[in-house]
Amino acid sequence: MIIRCLYDKLVPVSELSPHPKNPSTHPSDQIQRLAKILEYQGWRYPIKVSKQSGYITSGHGRLEAAKLNGWESVPVNYQDYETTDQETADLIADNAISEWSTIDLSKIHLELSDLGPMNIDVLGLKDFAVEPADKEPKEKKKKICPNCSHQW
Repeated sequence: MIIRCLYDKLVPVSELSPHPKNPSTHPSDQIQRLAKILEYQGWRYPIKVSKQSGYITSGHGRLEAAKLNGWESVPVNYQDYETTDQETADLIADNAISEWSTIDLSKIHLELSDLGPMNIDVLGLKDFAVEPADKEPKEKKKKICPNCSHQW
């Protein structure tokens, strides 16, 4: 196990408790993919645990992936919360805010063309396949307005 993030302490996985108010679930295919990513990248983010409740507030999926990889301890960062409401809000926001983003797959295709061979599973993209170069969209022909010669 490689750790590439700051953390307070390495904690045995058996001592960590998932938050009972965690609204997110992690399907097994997601955990399997996350386990591959952690194996490839190492730990870039520690599991976040509340000093008040002792529950995980971020990293439930990473914990399950670590178990799948057979790791006995994981990096943990302990957080202070002013109230239990703040702790719950952080737990929910940590999972929910990522749902707002979108991924431009065309940019990923461009980046991959500059990289050497790699296992695309470590990108974490669901149902992603690299398109062969001959299937890449050709540059669109510009249209010309017959009235003013404006191109678009």
